[in-house]
Formats: sequence, structure tokens, C-alpha cells
Amino acid sequence: MGGQPVAATLGDRRRVVVTLGAVLALQSADLATVGAAAPQLQRAMGIGKAEIGVLLAVTTIVGAAATLPAGMLVDRVRRVRLLGIGVALWGVASGVSGLAAGFVFLLVTRVGLGVVVAVAGPGVASLLGDYFPGRQRGRIYSYVLTGELVGTGFGFIASGALAALSWRASFLALVPPAIALAFFVLRLEEPPRRAHQRRLAHDSASDLSLLQAVRCVLSVPSNVVLIVSSALGYFFFAGVRGFGIEFARHQYHLAQATVTSLVPVIGAGMLAGVLLSGRIADRALERGHRTARVTVAAVMMLCASALFVPALLVSDVALAMPLLAVCGCALAGTNPPLDAARLDVMPPWLWGRAEGVRTVLQSGAQAAAPILFGVVSSDVFRDGHGLRDTFLLSLVPLGIGGLLLLVIGRRTYPRDARDVSTASPGRPVVGEPLGNAEAGRVEPWEEAAVGD
Repeated sequence: MGGQPVAATLGDRRRVVVTLGAVLALQSADLATVGAAAPQLQRAMGIGKAEIGVLLAVTTIVGAAATLPAGMLVDRVRRVRLLGIGVALWGVASGVSGLAAGFVFLLVTRVGLGVVVAVAGPGVASLLGDYFPGRQRGRIYSYVLTGELVGTGFGFIASGALAALSWRASFLALVPPAIALAFFVLRLEEPPRRAHQRRLAHDSASDLSLLQAVRCVLSVPSNVVLIVSSALGYFFFAGVRGFGIEFARHQYHLAQATVTSLVPVIGAGMLAGVLLSGRIADRALERGHRTARVTVAAVMMLCASALFVPALLVSDVALAMPLLAVCGCALAGTNPPLDAARLDVMPPWLWGRAEGVRTVLQSGAQAAAPILFGVVSSDVFRDGHGLRDTFLLSLVPLGIGGLLLLVIGRRTYPRDARDVSTASPGRPVVGEPLGNAEAGRVEPWEEAAVGD
């Protein structure tokens, strides 16, 4: 097919997967660090849950605003260099956060951090799309997305333990990994863009205005469904990431050190879900189940919304932990097939900007979650179980996301994956079957038959 993947050898593949996964790990570690250090920040700065929610949200909001311009850069410039510089500046911003003298100073540093992290989502998605063939992207995304879980676990456990000594140490601990990661990112080989197989289309796409690119991305029905469902999943996850430690402390009457020691149990469940879902979807796809990626994501999301109810209601930690581990497996398992499916339905010359649009909507959900969770738990539910009731209420949009995938996504995905074309940048859906070798692209289920 058009555009041979660069990551051909096993060593190359592992290096790319580990490096891109580490980029996502750094982003998740930073967000989880604020949640893990929330009690210490509240005491040191005299702030409440709402202010913690603002700290969690501001990086995401600013990052969302900068993601669309970042996506345009990703589609036009050398991606490895752009991502490496972004990671290096990320480390600097984290170090400055650890030196904050007060809430306002810390808030300003989080704003700067948001600008820096904007290149992560578009950069990783575009590079992954060009490094690996479509039929493997589900399982590859499974490996890369483990970085989010590792980063979240590091933020909760390591940063939480450091926060018990000093909240500043929890932020400063992120600086050395960021600087080291920037070095490894810059050493990656820049893969040739698949869009270059259609030179005229790619050149025309570079001239699209930001508004035109957004309209192209949102003109693909299944892509809209995939984006909305993913955002609803991340909305719930962002609330759990921000207030999960505090919920567990009150629900199970445990010390913070004890709660953080239980995080690996839930993390193991989430890791299993991430690693299994992409592989299951890809194998089903290779066997001719064209909607496998959307179906697997829908089932995972619906299972998570149902299983979280008993998990949140029990007060015995011994009963809660296995339930939460299974819930984590289902929740995390939605992401690899969804991310792979988005690359299937978008033309390569729009991958960076398409991920930028997705990140804006997802970031909006992630930014709203900690604020809404903090306000609702404090001001709406006042029966002593504010966080628990807030988590239960937030399961409704999670279930809606699963239904959208099951009812609409499964119907529109095969058509969009077949019809999307790089031949006309102004009209991404033109009815040209991409199984045609002359279109420079083969659909993932056809790749299984014809090879790379």
C-alpha cells in the first residue's frame, strides 16, 4: 500500500512504541500529580476543591485552544522535532510549577504548560499513522496508550508519596524524565508521510484554512461519533483522576498512603483492558468483522457504565477493589479501538488537524470534569457522600457514549472508512472506494488480505 511504514524491524517498532507511549505518560503524570497532591495544596495555599478543579482544568483548556494550530504544524513540519521541543519545554514548565509561591503563580504556570502540551496528541497520532500499517493500529495503540496508565499511576503513587513530604517535590520529580524523553524523541526517525503518495492532494491540503480543515474533519459522520464518545469516556476518567484519591479516603476510611498503595490493583485492570481491546478488535477485523473496532469500544464503554454502579456503592474496600479493577479494565479498553478507528476514517493529510479537533472536544470534557465534579460534590450533594453521588451521576453520559457507538457508529464507520479520499482536500468524503490501489490507501480489513 502507499507509504511503507518506517518501523519495520522489531527493535524500531519497540523504540517507537515506547517513546510515543512515554509522551502520553508524561502528560497523564502531570495531570494526576495535581490530584495526588490536592490535600497538600489545599492546606498550603488555603484553597478548596473548586480551586483544585481549576488547576486541573486550566492546563487542559489552554491546551485545547492551542491544539488546532499545533495540529496544522504537525501536518506541515517535521513532527519528531516539534514533539521533542515540546517535551523539553514541558519539563521546564513542570519545574516552574514546583517553585510556585502561591495559587495565582501556580495557575499561571499551568496556563503555560497547557500551551506546551498541545502538540502531544496530534503529533503522536500522526506519527503512529505513518509508522504502522492500518491493520496493526489497534494493537499498536494498545501499547502506546499504556503510557497514559503508567503516567497516571506514577502521578498517583510516586507523586502522591512525594506530596506527603512536599507538594513541590511532586512537580519537580517530573523534570528529569521530561528532559530525558525529549532526547529520545529527537532521536526518532521522521517517517515519510503517506499523503505524499498523492502529492497534489497533500499540497492543496496544506493551503486549507483552519476553518476549512475543521469542516473537513467534522463532515465525516462516524468521526464525529467517535470523537463524542471518546470525549464522554475521558470526562468520567478525568473526574476519577482528579478526585479518586479523595473519594477512596472518605468512602473506605483509609489514610492517603494506604489508598495510593491500592492504585496498582486498579491500574492492573486498566492495563489489561488497554492491551486486550486493541488486539481483540484487530483480530476480529482481520477475520472480516468490519465494525470490530467500533463494536469492541461500545461494549467496553457500556460495561464500564453498568459495573461502576455496584463498585461505587460498596463501602468495604476488600469488595470494592476487584470490582473497580474490572471497571477500570472496561473503561480503559475503549480507547485503543476508538483511536485506531479515527485514523481509518480520516485521510492522512488531515491526521494532525483531525487529532487537533478531537483533542479540543476531548480536552473540553476533561477540563469541565474536575470543575463540575468539585462544584457538584460540594454544592449539590450535601449528604456526606458528595463525591460518590457525583460519580454515579456521571455514569449517565458514559453510557450515552457507548450507545452512540453501538447504534450510530457501527452503521456509519464502514462507509466512511471506504469513502474517505485524499483526492479532494476540500471534500473528504467523495465516494471514491479506498480499496482501489490507485487511491493510495487500503482499508484495514483489506490490508489483512493483501499485506502491507
